[in-house]
Amino acid sequence: MNPELEVLHCYRTFYPESQGGVEQVILEIAQKTEKCGVLTLADSPRSLKLNDHLPVIAKKRWFSIASCCVGPGLLGALYQTKAKLLHFHFPWPFGDLSYFLVGRSRPLVVTYHSDIVRQRLLGALYRPLMHRFLARADRIIATSHNYLESSPVLAAYRDKVKVIPLGVSEQGYPEPSDKTAESLEMQFGRGFMLFVGVLRYYKGLEYLVRAAANQPYRVVIAGNGPEASRLKSLAAQLGATNVHFAGFVSDEEKAALMRLCRAVVFPSHLRSEAFGVTLIEGLMNSKPLISCEIGTGTSFVNQDGETGYVVRPADPIALREAMENLWSDSVKAEEMGRAGRCRYERLFTADKMAEAHHQLYREVLMERGLVD
Repeated sequence: MNPELEVLHCYRTFYPESQGGVEQVILEIAQKTEKCGVLTLADSPRSLKLNDHLPVIAKKRWFSIASCCVGPGLLGALYQTKAKLLHFHFPWPFGDLSYFLVGRSRPLVVTYHSDIVRQRLLGALYRPLMHRFLARADRIIATSHNYLESSPVLAAYRDKVKVIPLGVSEQGYPEPSDKTAESLEMQFGRGFMLFVGVLRYYKGLEYLVRAAANQPYRVVIAGNGPEASRLKSLAAQLGATNVHFAGFVSDEEKAALMRLCRAVVFPSHLRSEAFGVTLIEGLMNSKPLISCEIGTGTSFVNQDGETGYVVRPADPIALREAMENLWSDSVKAEEMGRAGRCRYERLFTADKMAEAHHQLYREVLMERGLVD
């Protein structure tokens, strides 16, 4: 790892092996921060300069338990790095333990991406370490006031929490070629409802499939994940021939799908979904949004009645009504899309997110006496 690094991001997965929303946020912040790097775990350990600029060290992942990646090689790399400030992304219990073992009491910033929702037994066992880790942090970042107000964990640390909304950079997305756009239009047409993301249990996609079954519009589900086979079986069982599974899509294909769709549907129904980068991408592309009210940042991104619709979670009928409204009223869809674009420019650009992080890093380093 570069000895001149000042800030080191630590997370259980990262590019190029994993390309989720948290990874994209880390990439956006790190690429806009001087003397910054990333330490992670991967099936194939490597050291590289991502995009010819960002130093990334990936140590061998030995195994994962309940999405907690473990790799002892990370301990040595973390100990040896000369970074002045460590920025961990929560939840990742092995990361917490690594900090206490070899973090050497360096300044610690923690982005609190999500409560632990599903793993109740393991969560109870982890709770003492979690609270010790969060208590040790110099700052905790929440990604929305919604999540800060609704998280029972964050309530105990309000005096050190800073809210910094997530953001994405428009320049980071490739311009779709005519060939790519034409190919996708041939497959799916135009005006469809679009979901993009990893197919996980908390994404609420079962309810989307049930809502879409036998409706006059198409629904395109782009992405892979552990729920893929179950969702395809459900669609076949319901005879939902209008639901199309696009599988993994490249950034270019995603950009093309965003332009072709009528609306972005994000039916996550559990608090594991703390924000939803796909929703920001929808705003950026002037598309109306459909999301669920789960007390997290998704309802901060999507303003009900202004940039789209916020409906009851795990409710196929409510999802169907929202999709029907946007499919049948193109004028309303375009109005909401324009409002969404304005909201993106005002709140969710990568530059705004990165600048807020830079200010926070400097505050922490000044408090520790590491910068003038």
